[in-house]
Amino acid sequence: MPNLLEELMEITDEEKAILEKKNAVLKDIYTSQNHFIIESEKFLSKEKMIMVRKHTRFIDFPKHRHNYIEINYVYQGSLTQKVGNETIHLTQGDLLFLNQHIEHEIAACAKEDIILNFIIQPQFFEFIFTYLSSDNIISDFIINSIYNNTQNGQFLYFAVAEVEEIQDLIKKIIHDLMYPSFLSDSTSKLYMGLLLLNLIKHSDKITLTKEDSSHHFIVVESLKYIEEHFQQASLYELAEQLHLPHYSLSKYIKKSTGYTFKELLQEKRLGKAKELLESTNLPITSIIEQVGYDNISYFYRIFKNKYGQTPKQYREHLPSQ
Repeated sequence: MPNLLEELMEITDEEKAILEKKNAVLKDIYTSQNHFIIESEKFLSKEKMIMVRKHTRFIDFPKHRHNYIEINYVYQGSLTQKVGNETIHLTQGDLLFLNQHIEHEIAACAKEDIILNFIIQPQFFEFIFTYLSSDNIISDFIINSIYNNTQNGQFLYFAVAEVEEIQDLIKKIIHDLMYPSFLSDSTSKLYMGLLLLNLIKHSDKITLTKEDSSHHFIVVESLKYIEEHFQQASLYELAEQLHLPHYSLSKYIKKSTGYTFKELLQEKRLGKAKELLESTNLPITSIIEQVGYDNISYFYRIFKNKYGQTPKQYREHLPSQ
């Protein structure tokens, strides 16, 4: 097994340039925008939704935000940063979740300070939130990060250095991402789900700063309903279950997520159809029926609009197993 700490302690090319020339942070490494918004595209290939990267040491990192969810993990040493208007000092074993709307700036790390940044597309968490109860701040954070279009800055700080099961899970995720195998995508999702469940168990160790999310319970229940009943889902049935007029529910969903109920349902159905095309030999007509459509030509049209190919073409272009 590789010695991870020795590997992480090595000076990167970026750090070498900083030490030699005392350069400012080279923004081109992180963004192509005028504003300092770090872009996941700079580090994640199109088929990946999560990676881990060592934070650059020896220099103050200026105020910025991301177009993804970032998790800072103190592998060794400490980390001081200003998140929003609050200064936070993290020590070894601590975690900090940052959504894509929060600004933060980071004080220079010394050589012995090893900070790992998880770069995660918000959609990575979509499969997880349906298993979380709707009355905890972690599900709130995930829902806001995936669907919130109101630019709410939000972070979660976990002082969990002494929680052994959480530290074990984090190390498994790091190992899977840094030394990937053919099962890494699946196991990293499994470990991340277990990590979130363990963090909920230790919610007394969470500090939260955010703007309040209106109608959060309604939105979470709506998304769970779509996840579980997408074949026959109906706005009217959901409104009845939530004891709301359908037009009020529709407005809540649109305001909180930026999408209509119909659009969210369509995204779920198309995603499930794509999954069945990839993982089964079912006839396309059976797949269309299974995901809740009875109009084949309509399904072909919306599938092609989303994926650029018909279902038949998509299946034909899949890599051979």
